[in-house]
Amino acid sequence: MDITEQINKFQEFLEANYYDKLLDNVQKGKKFLIVDFAELSKFNPEIAEALLETPEEILKVAELSAKKAVGDEELKDFTVRIKNIPEQHHIRIRNIRSKHLTKFVQVEGIVRQKSDVRPQVTSAKFECPSCGNLINILQIDSKFKEPSRCSCGRKGKFRLISKELVDAQKLVLEEAPEDLTGGEQPKRLNIFLKKDLVSPITEKKTNPGSKLKVVGEIKEVPIILTSGGISTRYDLMIESNYLEPIQEDFSEVEISKKELIEIKKLSHDPNVYEKLVVSIAPTIFGHEKVKEALLLQLMGGSRKVKEEGIITRGDMHVLLIGDPGSGKSQLLKRISQIAPKGRYVSGKGASAAGLTASVVKDEFLRGYALEAGALVLTNRGICCIDELDKMTTEDRSAMHEALEQQTVTISKANIQATLRAETTVLAAANPKFGRFDPYELLAKQINLPSTLINRFDLIFPIRDLPDSTRDEKMAAFILSLHREAESKKSEIDVELMKKYISYARQNIKPRLTTNALNEIKNFYVKMRNTVSSEEGIVAIPISPRQLEGLVRLAEASARTRLSDKVTKKDSQRAIELVHFCLTQIGLDPETGKIDIDRISTGITATERSHIAIIREIINDLEKAIGKTIPVEDVIREAEIKGIDSKKVEEVIEKLKRSGDIFSPRHGLISRI
Repeated sequence: MDITEQINKFQEFLEANYYDKLLDNVQKGKKFLIVDFAELSKFNPEIAEALLETPEEILKVAELSAKKAVGDEELKDFTVRIKNIPEQHHIRIRNIRSKHLTKFVQVEGIVRQKSDVRPQVTSAKFECPSCGNLINILQIDSKFKEPSRCSCGRKGKFRLISKELVDAQKLVLEEAPEDLTGGEQPKRLNIFLKKDLVSPITEKKTNPGSKLKVVGEIKEVPIILTSGGISTRYDLMIESNYLEPIQEDFSEVEISKKELIEIKKLSHDPNVYEKLVVSIAPTIFGHEKVKEALLLQLMGGSRKVKEEGIITRGDMHVLLIGDPGSGKSQLLKRISQIAPKGRYVSGKGASAAGLTASVVKDEFLRGYALEAGALVLTNRGICCIDELDKMTTEDRSAMHEALEQQTVTISKANIQATLRAETTVLAAANPKFGRFDPYELLAKQINLPSTLINRFDLIFPIRDLPDSTRDEKMAAFILSLHREAESKKSEIDVELMKKYISYARQNIKPRLTTNALNEIKNFYVKMRNTVSSEEGIVAIPISPRQLEGLVRLAEASARTRLSDKVTKKDSQRAIELVHFCLTQIGLDPETGKIDIDRISTGITATERSHIAIIREIINDLEKAIGKTIPVEDVIREAEIKGIDSKKVEEVIEKLKRSGDIFSPRHGLISRI
């Protein structure tokens, strides 16, 4: 089939199937038309086959026939984009070989780096100074080409009159982690985009961290050696013809009419909340409260932006601390699958740069480029961090800003950037000594800095205590799972659940009703003011941070029913969860009251008051006997005030460590 015939055939195809769309795009100033490959192969298999083998020619043909179909020969830079190419041309990045060169293929992966958009020369016009002849040269290689000679015999020194430029950009596409097997390292490939693929609208889809399908032609790029010659080895690159994002965050999940009907039907079910909770992790026995919290976390509260640009976050962070083997990692893995745009990272293998962002040397632009880490990549998604306690302290401190301010600020190697990280974090950790000690306080066994713990809205201790009836049920449950692998179907399947959560997050913005507001207010005020004030101990049971957490939980609870009003029942559900967490972790054993400082500072109110009393005693004794004070005198004085000797010794140790007192000789202390 010669070229004229191909052009006529393609024109016929466009006029039959895409004529309206084509005219519409041209009128709107869109310089492209997306064609479905399946329809082309139905219309003419020969052209379709040729497209896969020699894409460059056929795309040129398509471009010419589109111009003829519109009747506008002058239409510049019009491109025909092909989607939906056959399965056998979908290739993994690692399987690309030299036989695939100049063929049409589809690859998919995650965008790791992205260069800036820069103009590139496509053709240049030169004038011969001797005879005035115009020479047009197409610029195909990476090196700028000048004419070697003119028909009048002149060589060199031609004058450049004009050049045509298009916008171009390079991406680095890396294989997605879920496509890897065993100990492979993900392979990377350069993708070259130009014309409308770099327009501001598509620019959003190709941000680092998004997952893409790219259709294009594989080309080789010469590698220039340091000596100036060309290496015998070539680099690969795909000149992209069409791209579409695969993995979307909540705001981009598309929901069809049929699915919308299903979602609406589900939301009118009176037991929708219970059904969703059961479906969170059907293969894990028990932990109802935790599953409830995870469902609310997936739904999330409303993000509020005030006029001055102050933002109140809507994402809730949940921390699970539990005995080994209690199913924490399973829960995390499951959540990272249910959530649109979920990621799973494990503590020991995660560094500060891997979580937030790092600065790497950029090959293309000869400078530095930002590479986003897990928390930035899951912007508007959920990041599950396992083994939080195994991370080093420096790496853990990188998370503070991301959890509360929801941004990641980086200032390194002349790059100052603030990246958005509106990420929900679900973290899991083991207690200090591997397993909870039933006789020791829970708060003392959490080996995490109090500032980090404070940023989590809910903290669940997952205890694994022997209990014959529960153990029997659990064993039966686990064993039945092993016997019939397919037996445990969740009430709502994963796809519908994803769509349900996405719909709720996109369209439902719940607001507190007066009843709900009063319920939360009363709980907060009551909790703060039921305090024993004898001996001057004031235990603070709940702080404003928990109050914000309550609001977020109540809003999320309203979202589960797709309701935009937060009712009293939603508030009660939130209060119940927060109260459950506080009683588990925040109880001060000496007063039997809840004390938030147990979690947030690690020192209870009782201990604080003891420290204050003993300091006072030391001051009084110093006035009475002088600089050096025997420890026995302090113990005697403290016992009169009702603090036993063991406590006094503990406090003196604490004061020594903090540098308030020192011991000049054994049994004597002195203030610094």
